Amino acid sequence: MAAAGPWPELEAAARERRRELSLAGSAVAERVAAGGGRLPEALLALPLLQSLELSGCAALRELGPGVAAALPALHTLVLSRNALGPAGLGAGLGGPLPALRLLDLSGNGLEALPAALGGTGDDAGDAAPAFPQLRSLNLSANRLRELGPGLARAAPQLQELLLSGNRLRALPGGLLPPAGTPAPFPLLSRLDAADNEVAELGADIAALPALKSLDVANNQLRELPAALADCPRLKEANFRGNQLRDKRLEKMVNGCQTKAILEYLRAGGRGKGKVESAREDVRKKKREKQQKKDNGDGEQDEVEEASKLLVKILHISENPAPLVVKVSPGVKDVRAFIVCCVLKGVNLKPGNALKRFLTMQTKLHEDICEKRTVATIATHDLQLVKAPLTYDVQPPDELKIMPLGRKEIKAKDLLRQLQLEAEEQRKQKKRQNVSGLHRYLQLLDGKDNYPCLVDAEGAVISFPPITNSEKTKIRKETRDLFLEVTSDTSLQICKDVMDTLILKIAELNRSALENREGSGSDMELDALGGPGNMNLPLVVEQVRVVDTDGNLKVLYPSKTDLATVSSLLTVIR
Repeated sequence: MAAAGPWPELEAAARERRRELSLAGSAVAERVAAGGGRLPEALLALPLLQSLELSGCAALRELGPGVAAALPALHTLVLSRNALGPAGLGAGLGGPLPALRLLDLSGNGLEALPAALGGTGDDAGDAAPAFPQLRSLNLSANRLRELGPGLARAAPQLQELLLSGNRLRALPGGLLPPAGTPAPFPLLSRLDAADNEVAELGADIAALPALKSLDVANNQLRELPAALADCPRLKEANFRGNQLRDKRLEKMVNGCQTKAILEYLRAGGRGKGKVESAREDVRKKKREKQQKKDNGDGEQDEVEEASKLLVKILHISENPAPLVVKVSPGVKDVRAFIVCCVLKGVNLKPGNALKRFLTMQTKLHEDICEKRTVATIATHDLQLVKAPLTYDVQPPDELKIMPLGRKEIKAKDLLRQLQLEAEEQRKQKKRQNVSGLHRYLQLLDGKDNYPCLVDAEGAVISFPPITNSEKTKIRKETRDLFLEVTSDTSLQICKDVMDTLILKIAELNRSALENREGSGSDMELDALGGPGNMNLPLVVEQVRVVDTDGNLKVLYPSKTDLATVSSLLTVIR
């Protein structure tokens, strides 16, 4: 392993005998690059570590030897959005990790699995499993074309296998060992392979006895095997985005009617084999598409294009260091509702991407937020947010904030300044009333306390519905965001606004990555992990909002969130 430069995080972890360690940020990336793209040797001196995360480091190309042997207590290992290949992982994962329960290798551009996970060259035979306790394996957003049966030997207790955003052509494909061998993956309940190139869904999918959730959306399937009806526990299935020959079945698929789909397949598919009917449907679709094109209506095409957007949800249980917002009792009388989440993987560097991002936020404030009167959005650079956070209230003459583009000021003085500016604007435009753009200033009239979001250092980073702080300002270099929506109207409005905000950021992010807006230099593209990074999903990390006793008030996104934009987003849950 590399030993270039000091690693204060590792020194502190050793001194304090920490069980959890998260390495992130530009300073970490610079040190990894200086060390030849490898982790430092000091990491091997932390045998008590149970959770390790190193994500978003494009310089990290190999773990270095001995990681598995040196960290036997690891139960969570997150290595997402780096530049790790099979060889770079092979040395570090060359030995067993008997306690590991979660392994996240998403977004690394892997074209094959490392030998430890049953990849090329695996000849483990009857050897003991390398990951006997592994429950969740995330391989999303790589470049895998196939998986071998060695994975079933390496991780026999797997419950969740995430494969979205790869290049798989068949499923289960080679994932299952030959017939006659012990039943593979007896506990696998969730299989997610959306956004691949799967053209064949094999009948042996029924060999997975515990399968409850199957996602093969946005692939190249033309038909579904009748054997799906033999999956004894299958409850949720997503087949949308596939051009199925059987149009009746496709209608069920688009309606997410899993039970009806399975019953239809079990009955043999009454629409199966109606070739002429299928051809007529194709001809009809072409006519409708041409008619829309002639009428200049490209809305359908835009919807189809937007549906390729990917957002992956990182659940609290999968996150070794989830962010929490604590709510003080006083906010219920001032501005009661708040919803938060973390969004990772944005790209604001190309061209005018940052300007477009800020313009988008302004438009949302004017439209869905009704000029900030029903809800307010605040966006922060996650790297500048000092957690934990508290959603609190403070008196107007005590609350201090450094507003965007201004010096530090008391809240009551800031409000007075903004009201004077609004009045001056009214006079210049010869209006009778203050413009709608400034109506939100009246929301705090008569309030004894003002709402604020306070960081771990006591600094106010947000003063809704007025402004957020210069301290956590979004910059071109920002990659990870902390998003906040507040309202004094309802919790559902906060969630709806957050849904739309995430959709709009995903659209901007894809546009920036695809077009690079005239500034896509080789160096910049390398920093993003190469051209394949365009297929990487944005990662939405769940954030809990709790009361002062730690009782959950709201978790976003929950299973029912992002439903308002589900037709435009592919959500990997």
